[in-house]
Amino acid sequence: MIFKRALLREFGTMALAVFVTLFSITLTTQLIRLLGQAAGGVVLSNGVLPLLGFSALNYLPVLLSLTLFISILIVLSRSYRDSEMVIWFGAGQSLIAWVRPVLQFAMPIIFLIGVLSLFFSPWATSQSEEYRRLMDQRDDLSRVSPGVFREAGDSERVFFVEAVAGEEESVQNVFIATMHNGQLGVMVSKKGFRKSEDNGDRYIVLLNGRRYQGTPGMADYRVMDFEKYSLKVEAGGGTPGQVSTKAMSTLTLIQGGANSERAELLWRMGLPLSAFNLVLLAIPLSFVNPRASTSVNLVFALLAYMVYSNLMSMAQAWVAQGRLSFAVGWWVIHVCMFFMLSVLFWWRLRAGPGMRLR
Repeated sequence: MIFKRALLREFGTMALAVFVTLFSITLTTQLIRLLGQAAGGVVLSNGVLPLLGFSALNYLPVLLSLTLFISILIVLSRSYRDSEMVIWFGAGQSLIAWVRPVLQFAMPIIFLIGVLSLFFSPWATSQSEEYRRLMDQRDDLSRVSPGVFREAGDSERVFFVEAVAGEEESVQNVFIATMHNGQLGVMVSKKGFRKSEDNGDRYIVLLNGRRYQGTPGMADYRVMDFEKYSLKVEAGGGTPGQVSTKAMSTLTLIQGGANSERAELLWRMGLPLSAFNLVLLAIPLSFVNPRASTSVNLVFALLAYMVYSNLMSMAQAWVAQGRLSFAVGWWVIHVCMFFMLSVLFWWRLRAGPGMRLR
């Protein structure tokens, strides 16, 4: 009982350290990507944190599965290196005896992976897509970021704002280029602001600026100075986009019959099943010769995880393409992996502790 408590505590400590590391790397990469999109005006600056949270929730099932695999592998490998396994085998215990304490630690997390994969990750994806859809429906001027040229939704107008001065509605050094009926119009102004009418129309008002208008390649340009120029800003397209299969609820996928929906359901069901197999696979792969200076098992573990993940992605793609039926695709990869880890268990048991330590 004392040994099991110590083992579970070591599993928990290692899993926490591994998860924090993986989660930090994932958040950092996603944050860099979102900040780049915010700098380009693709997303609002105040939308970075919500999108980052939705992205983190979407990645949690994969991160937890990888955390279980790595933490169990590291703890058991340390037991081999510190010769604790010699005592374990000398006490008459076999490698199979590790299955119970390992599953006792892993099963609650595997259950959490299933809940996240089937329910919370699709919700996070749908919220992220809805958030991006709302940002795409902004008016043209709202999409403009200071210091970045931004094309309007109708592709006939280009905005540039050098800086935002004081209030959010006030801008400095505005450049607007329009193309209408073959005529190019360029307006520049040192100051401007946005104005909303009671009927919902929105305008960009330029102050003390200059307008150039003419046909590109011709010398018939006209130059006009103005004190105040109002330009109507078109609203963004309000047509709702099609919901992706990743954003559909699991119940909707079950009720649907499209291959893409079946493929997404296969992936969600496969995450907890793969986590279960990876937990068991870590036990025979954790063997380390304490007299050796390298841990070749870590290389095989990494290759096994990559092959397993790629096979799941391949099965998902084949189901989406109609080359593999869902009735076969959802279990065949996991059964093959379970058979392989059973062979590894048999090979380790057949080798015996004495042979392994030579």
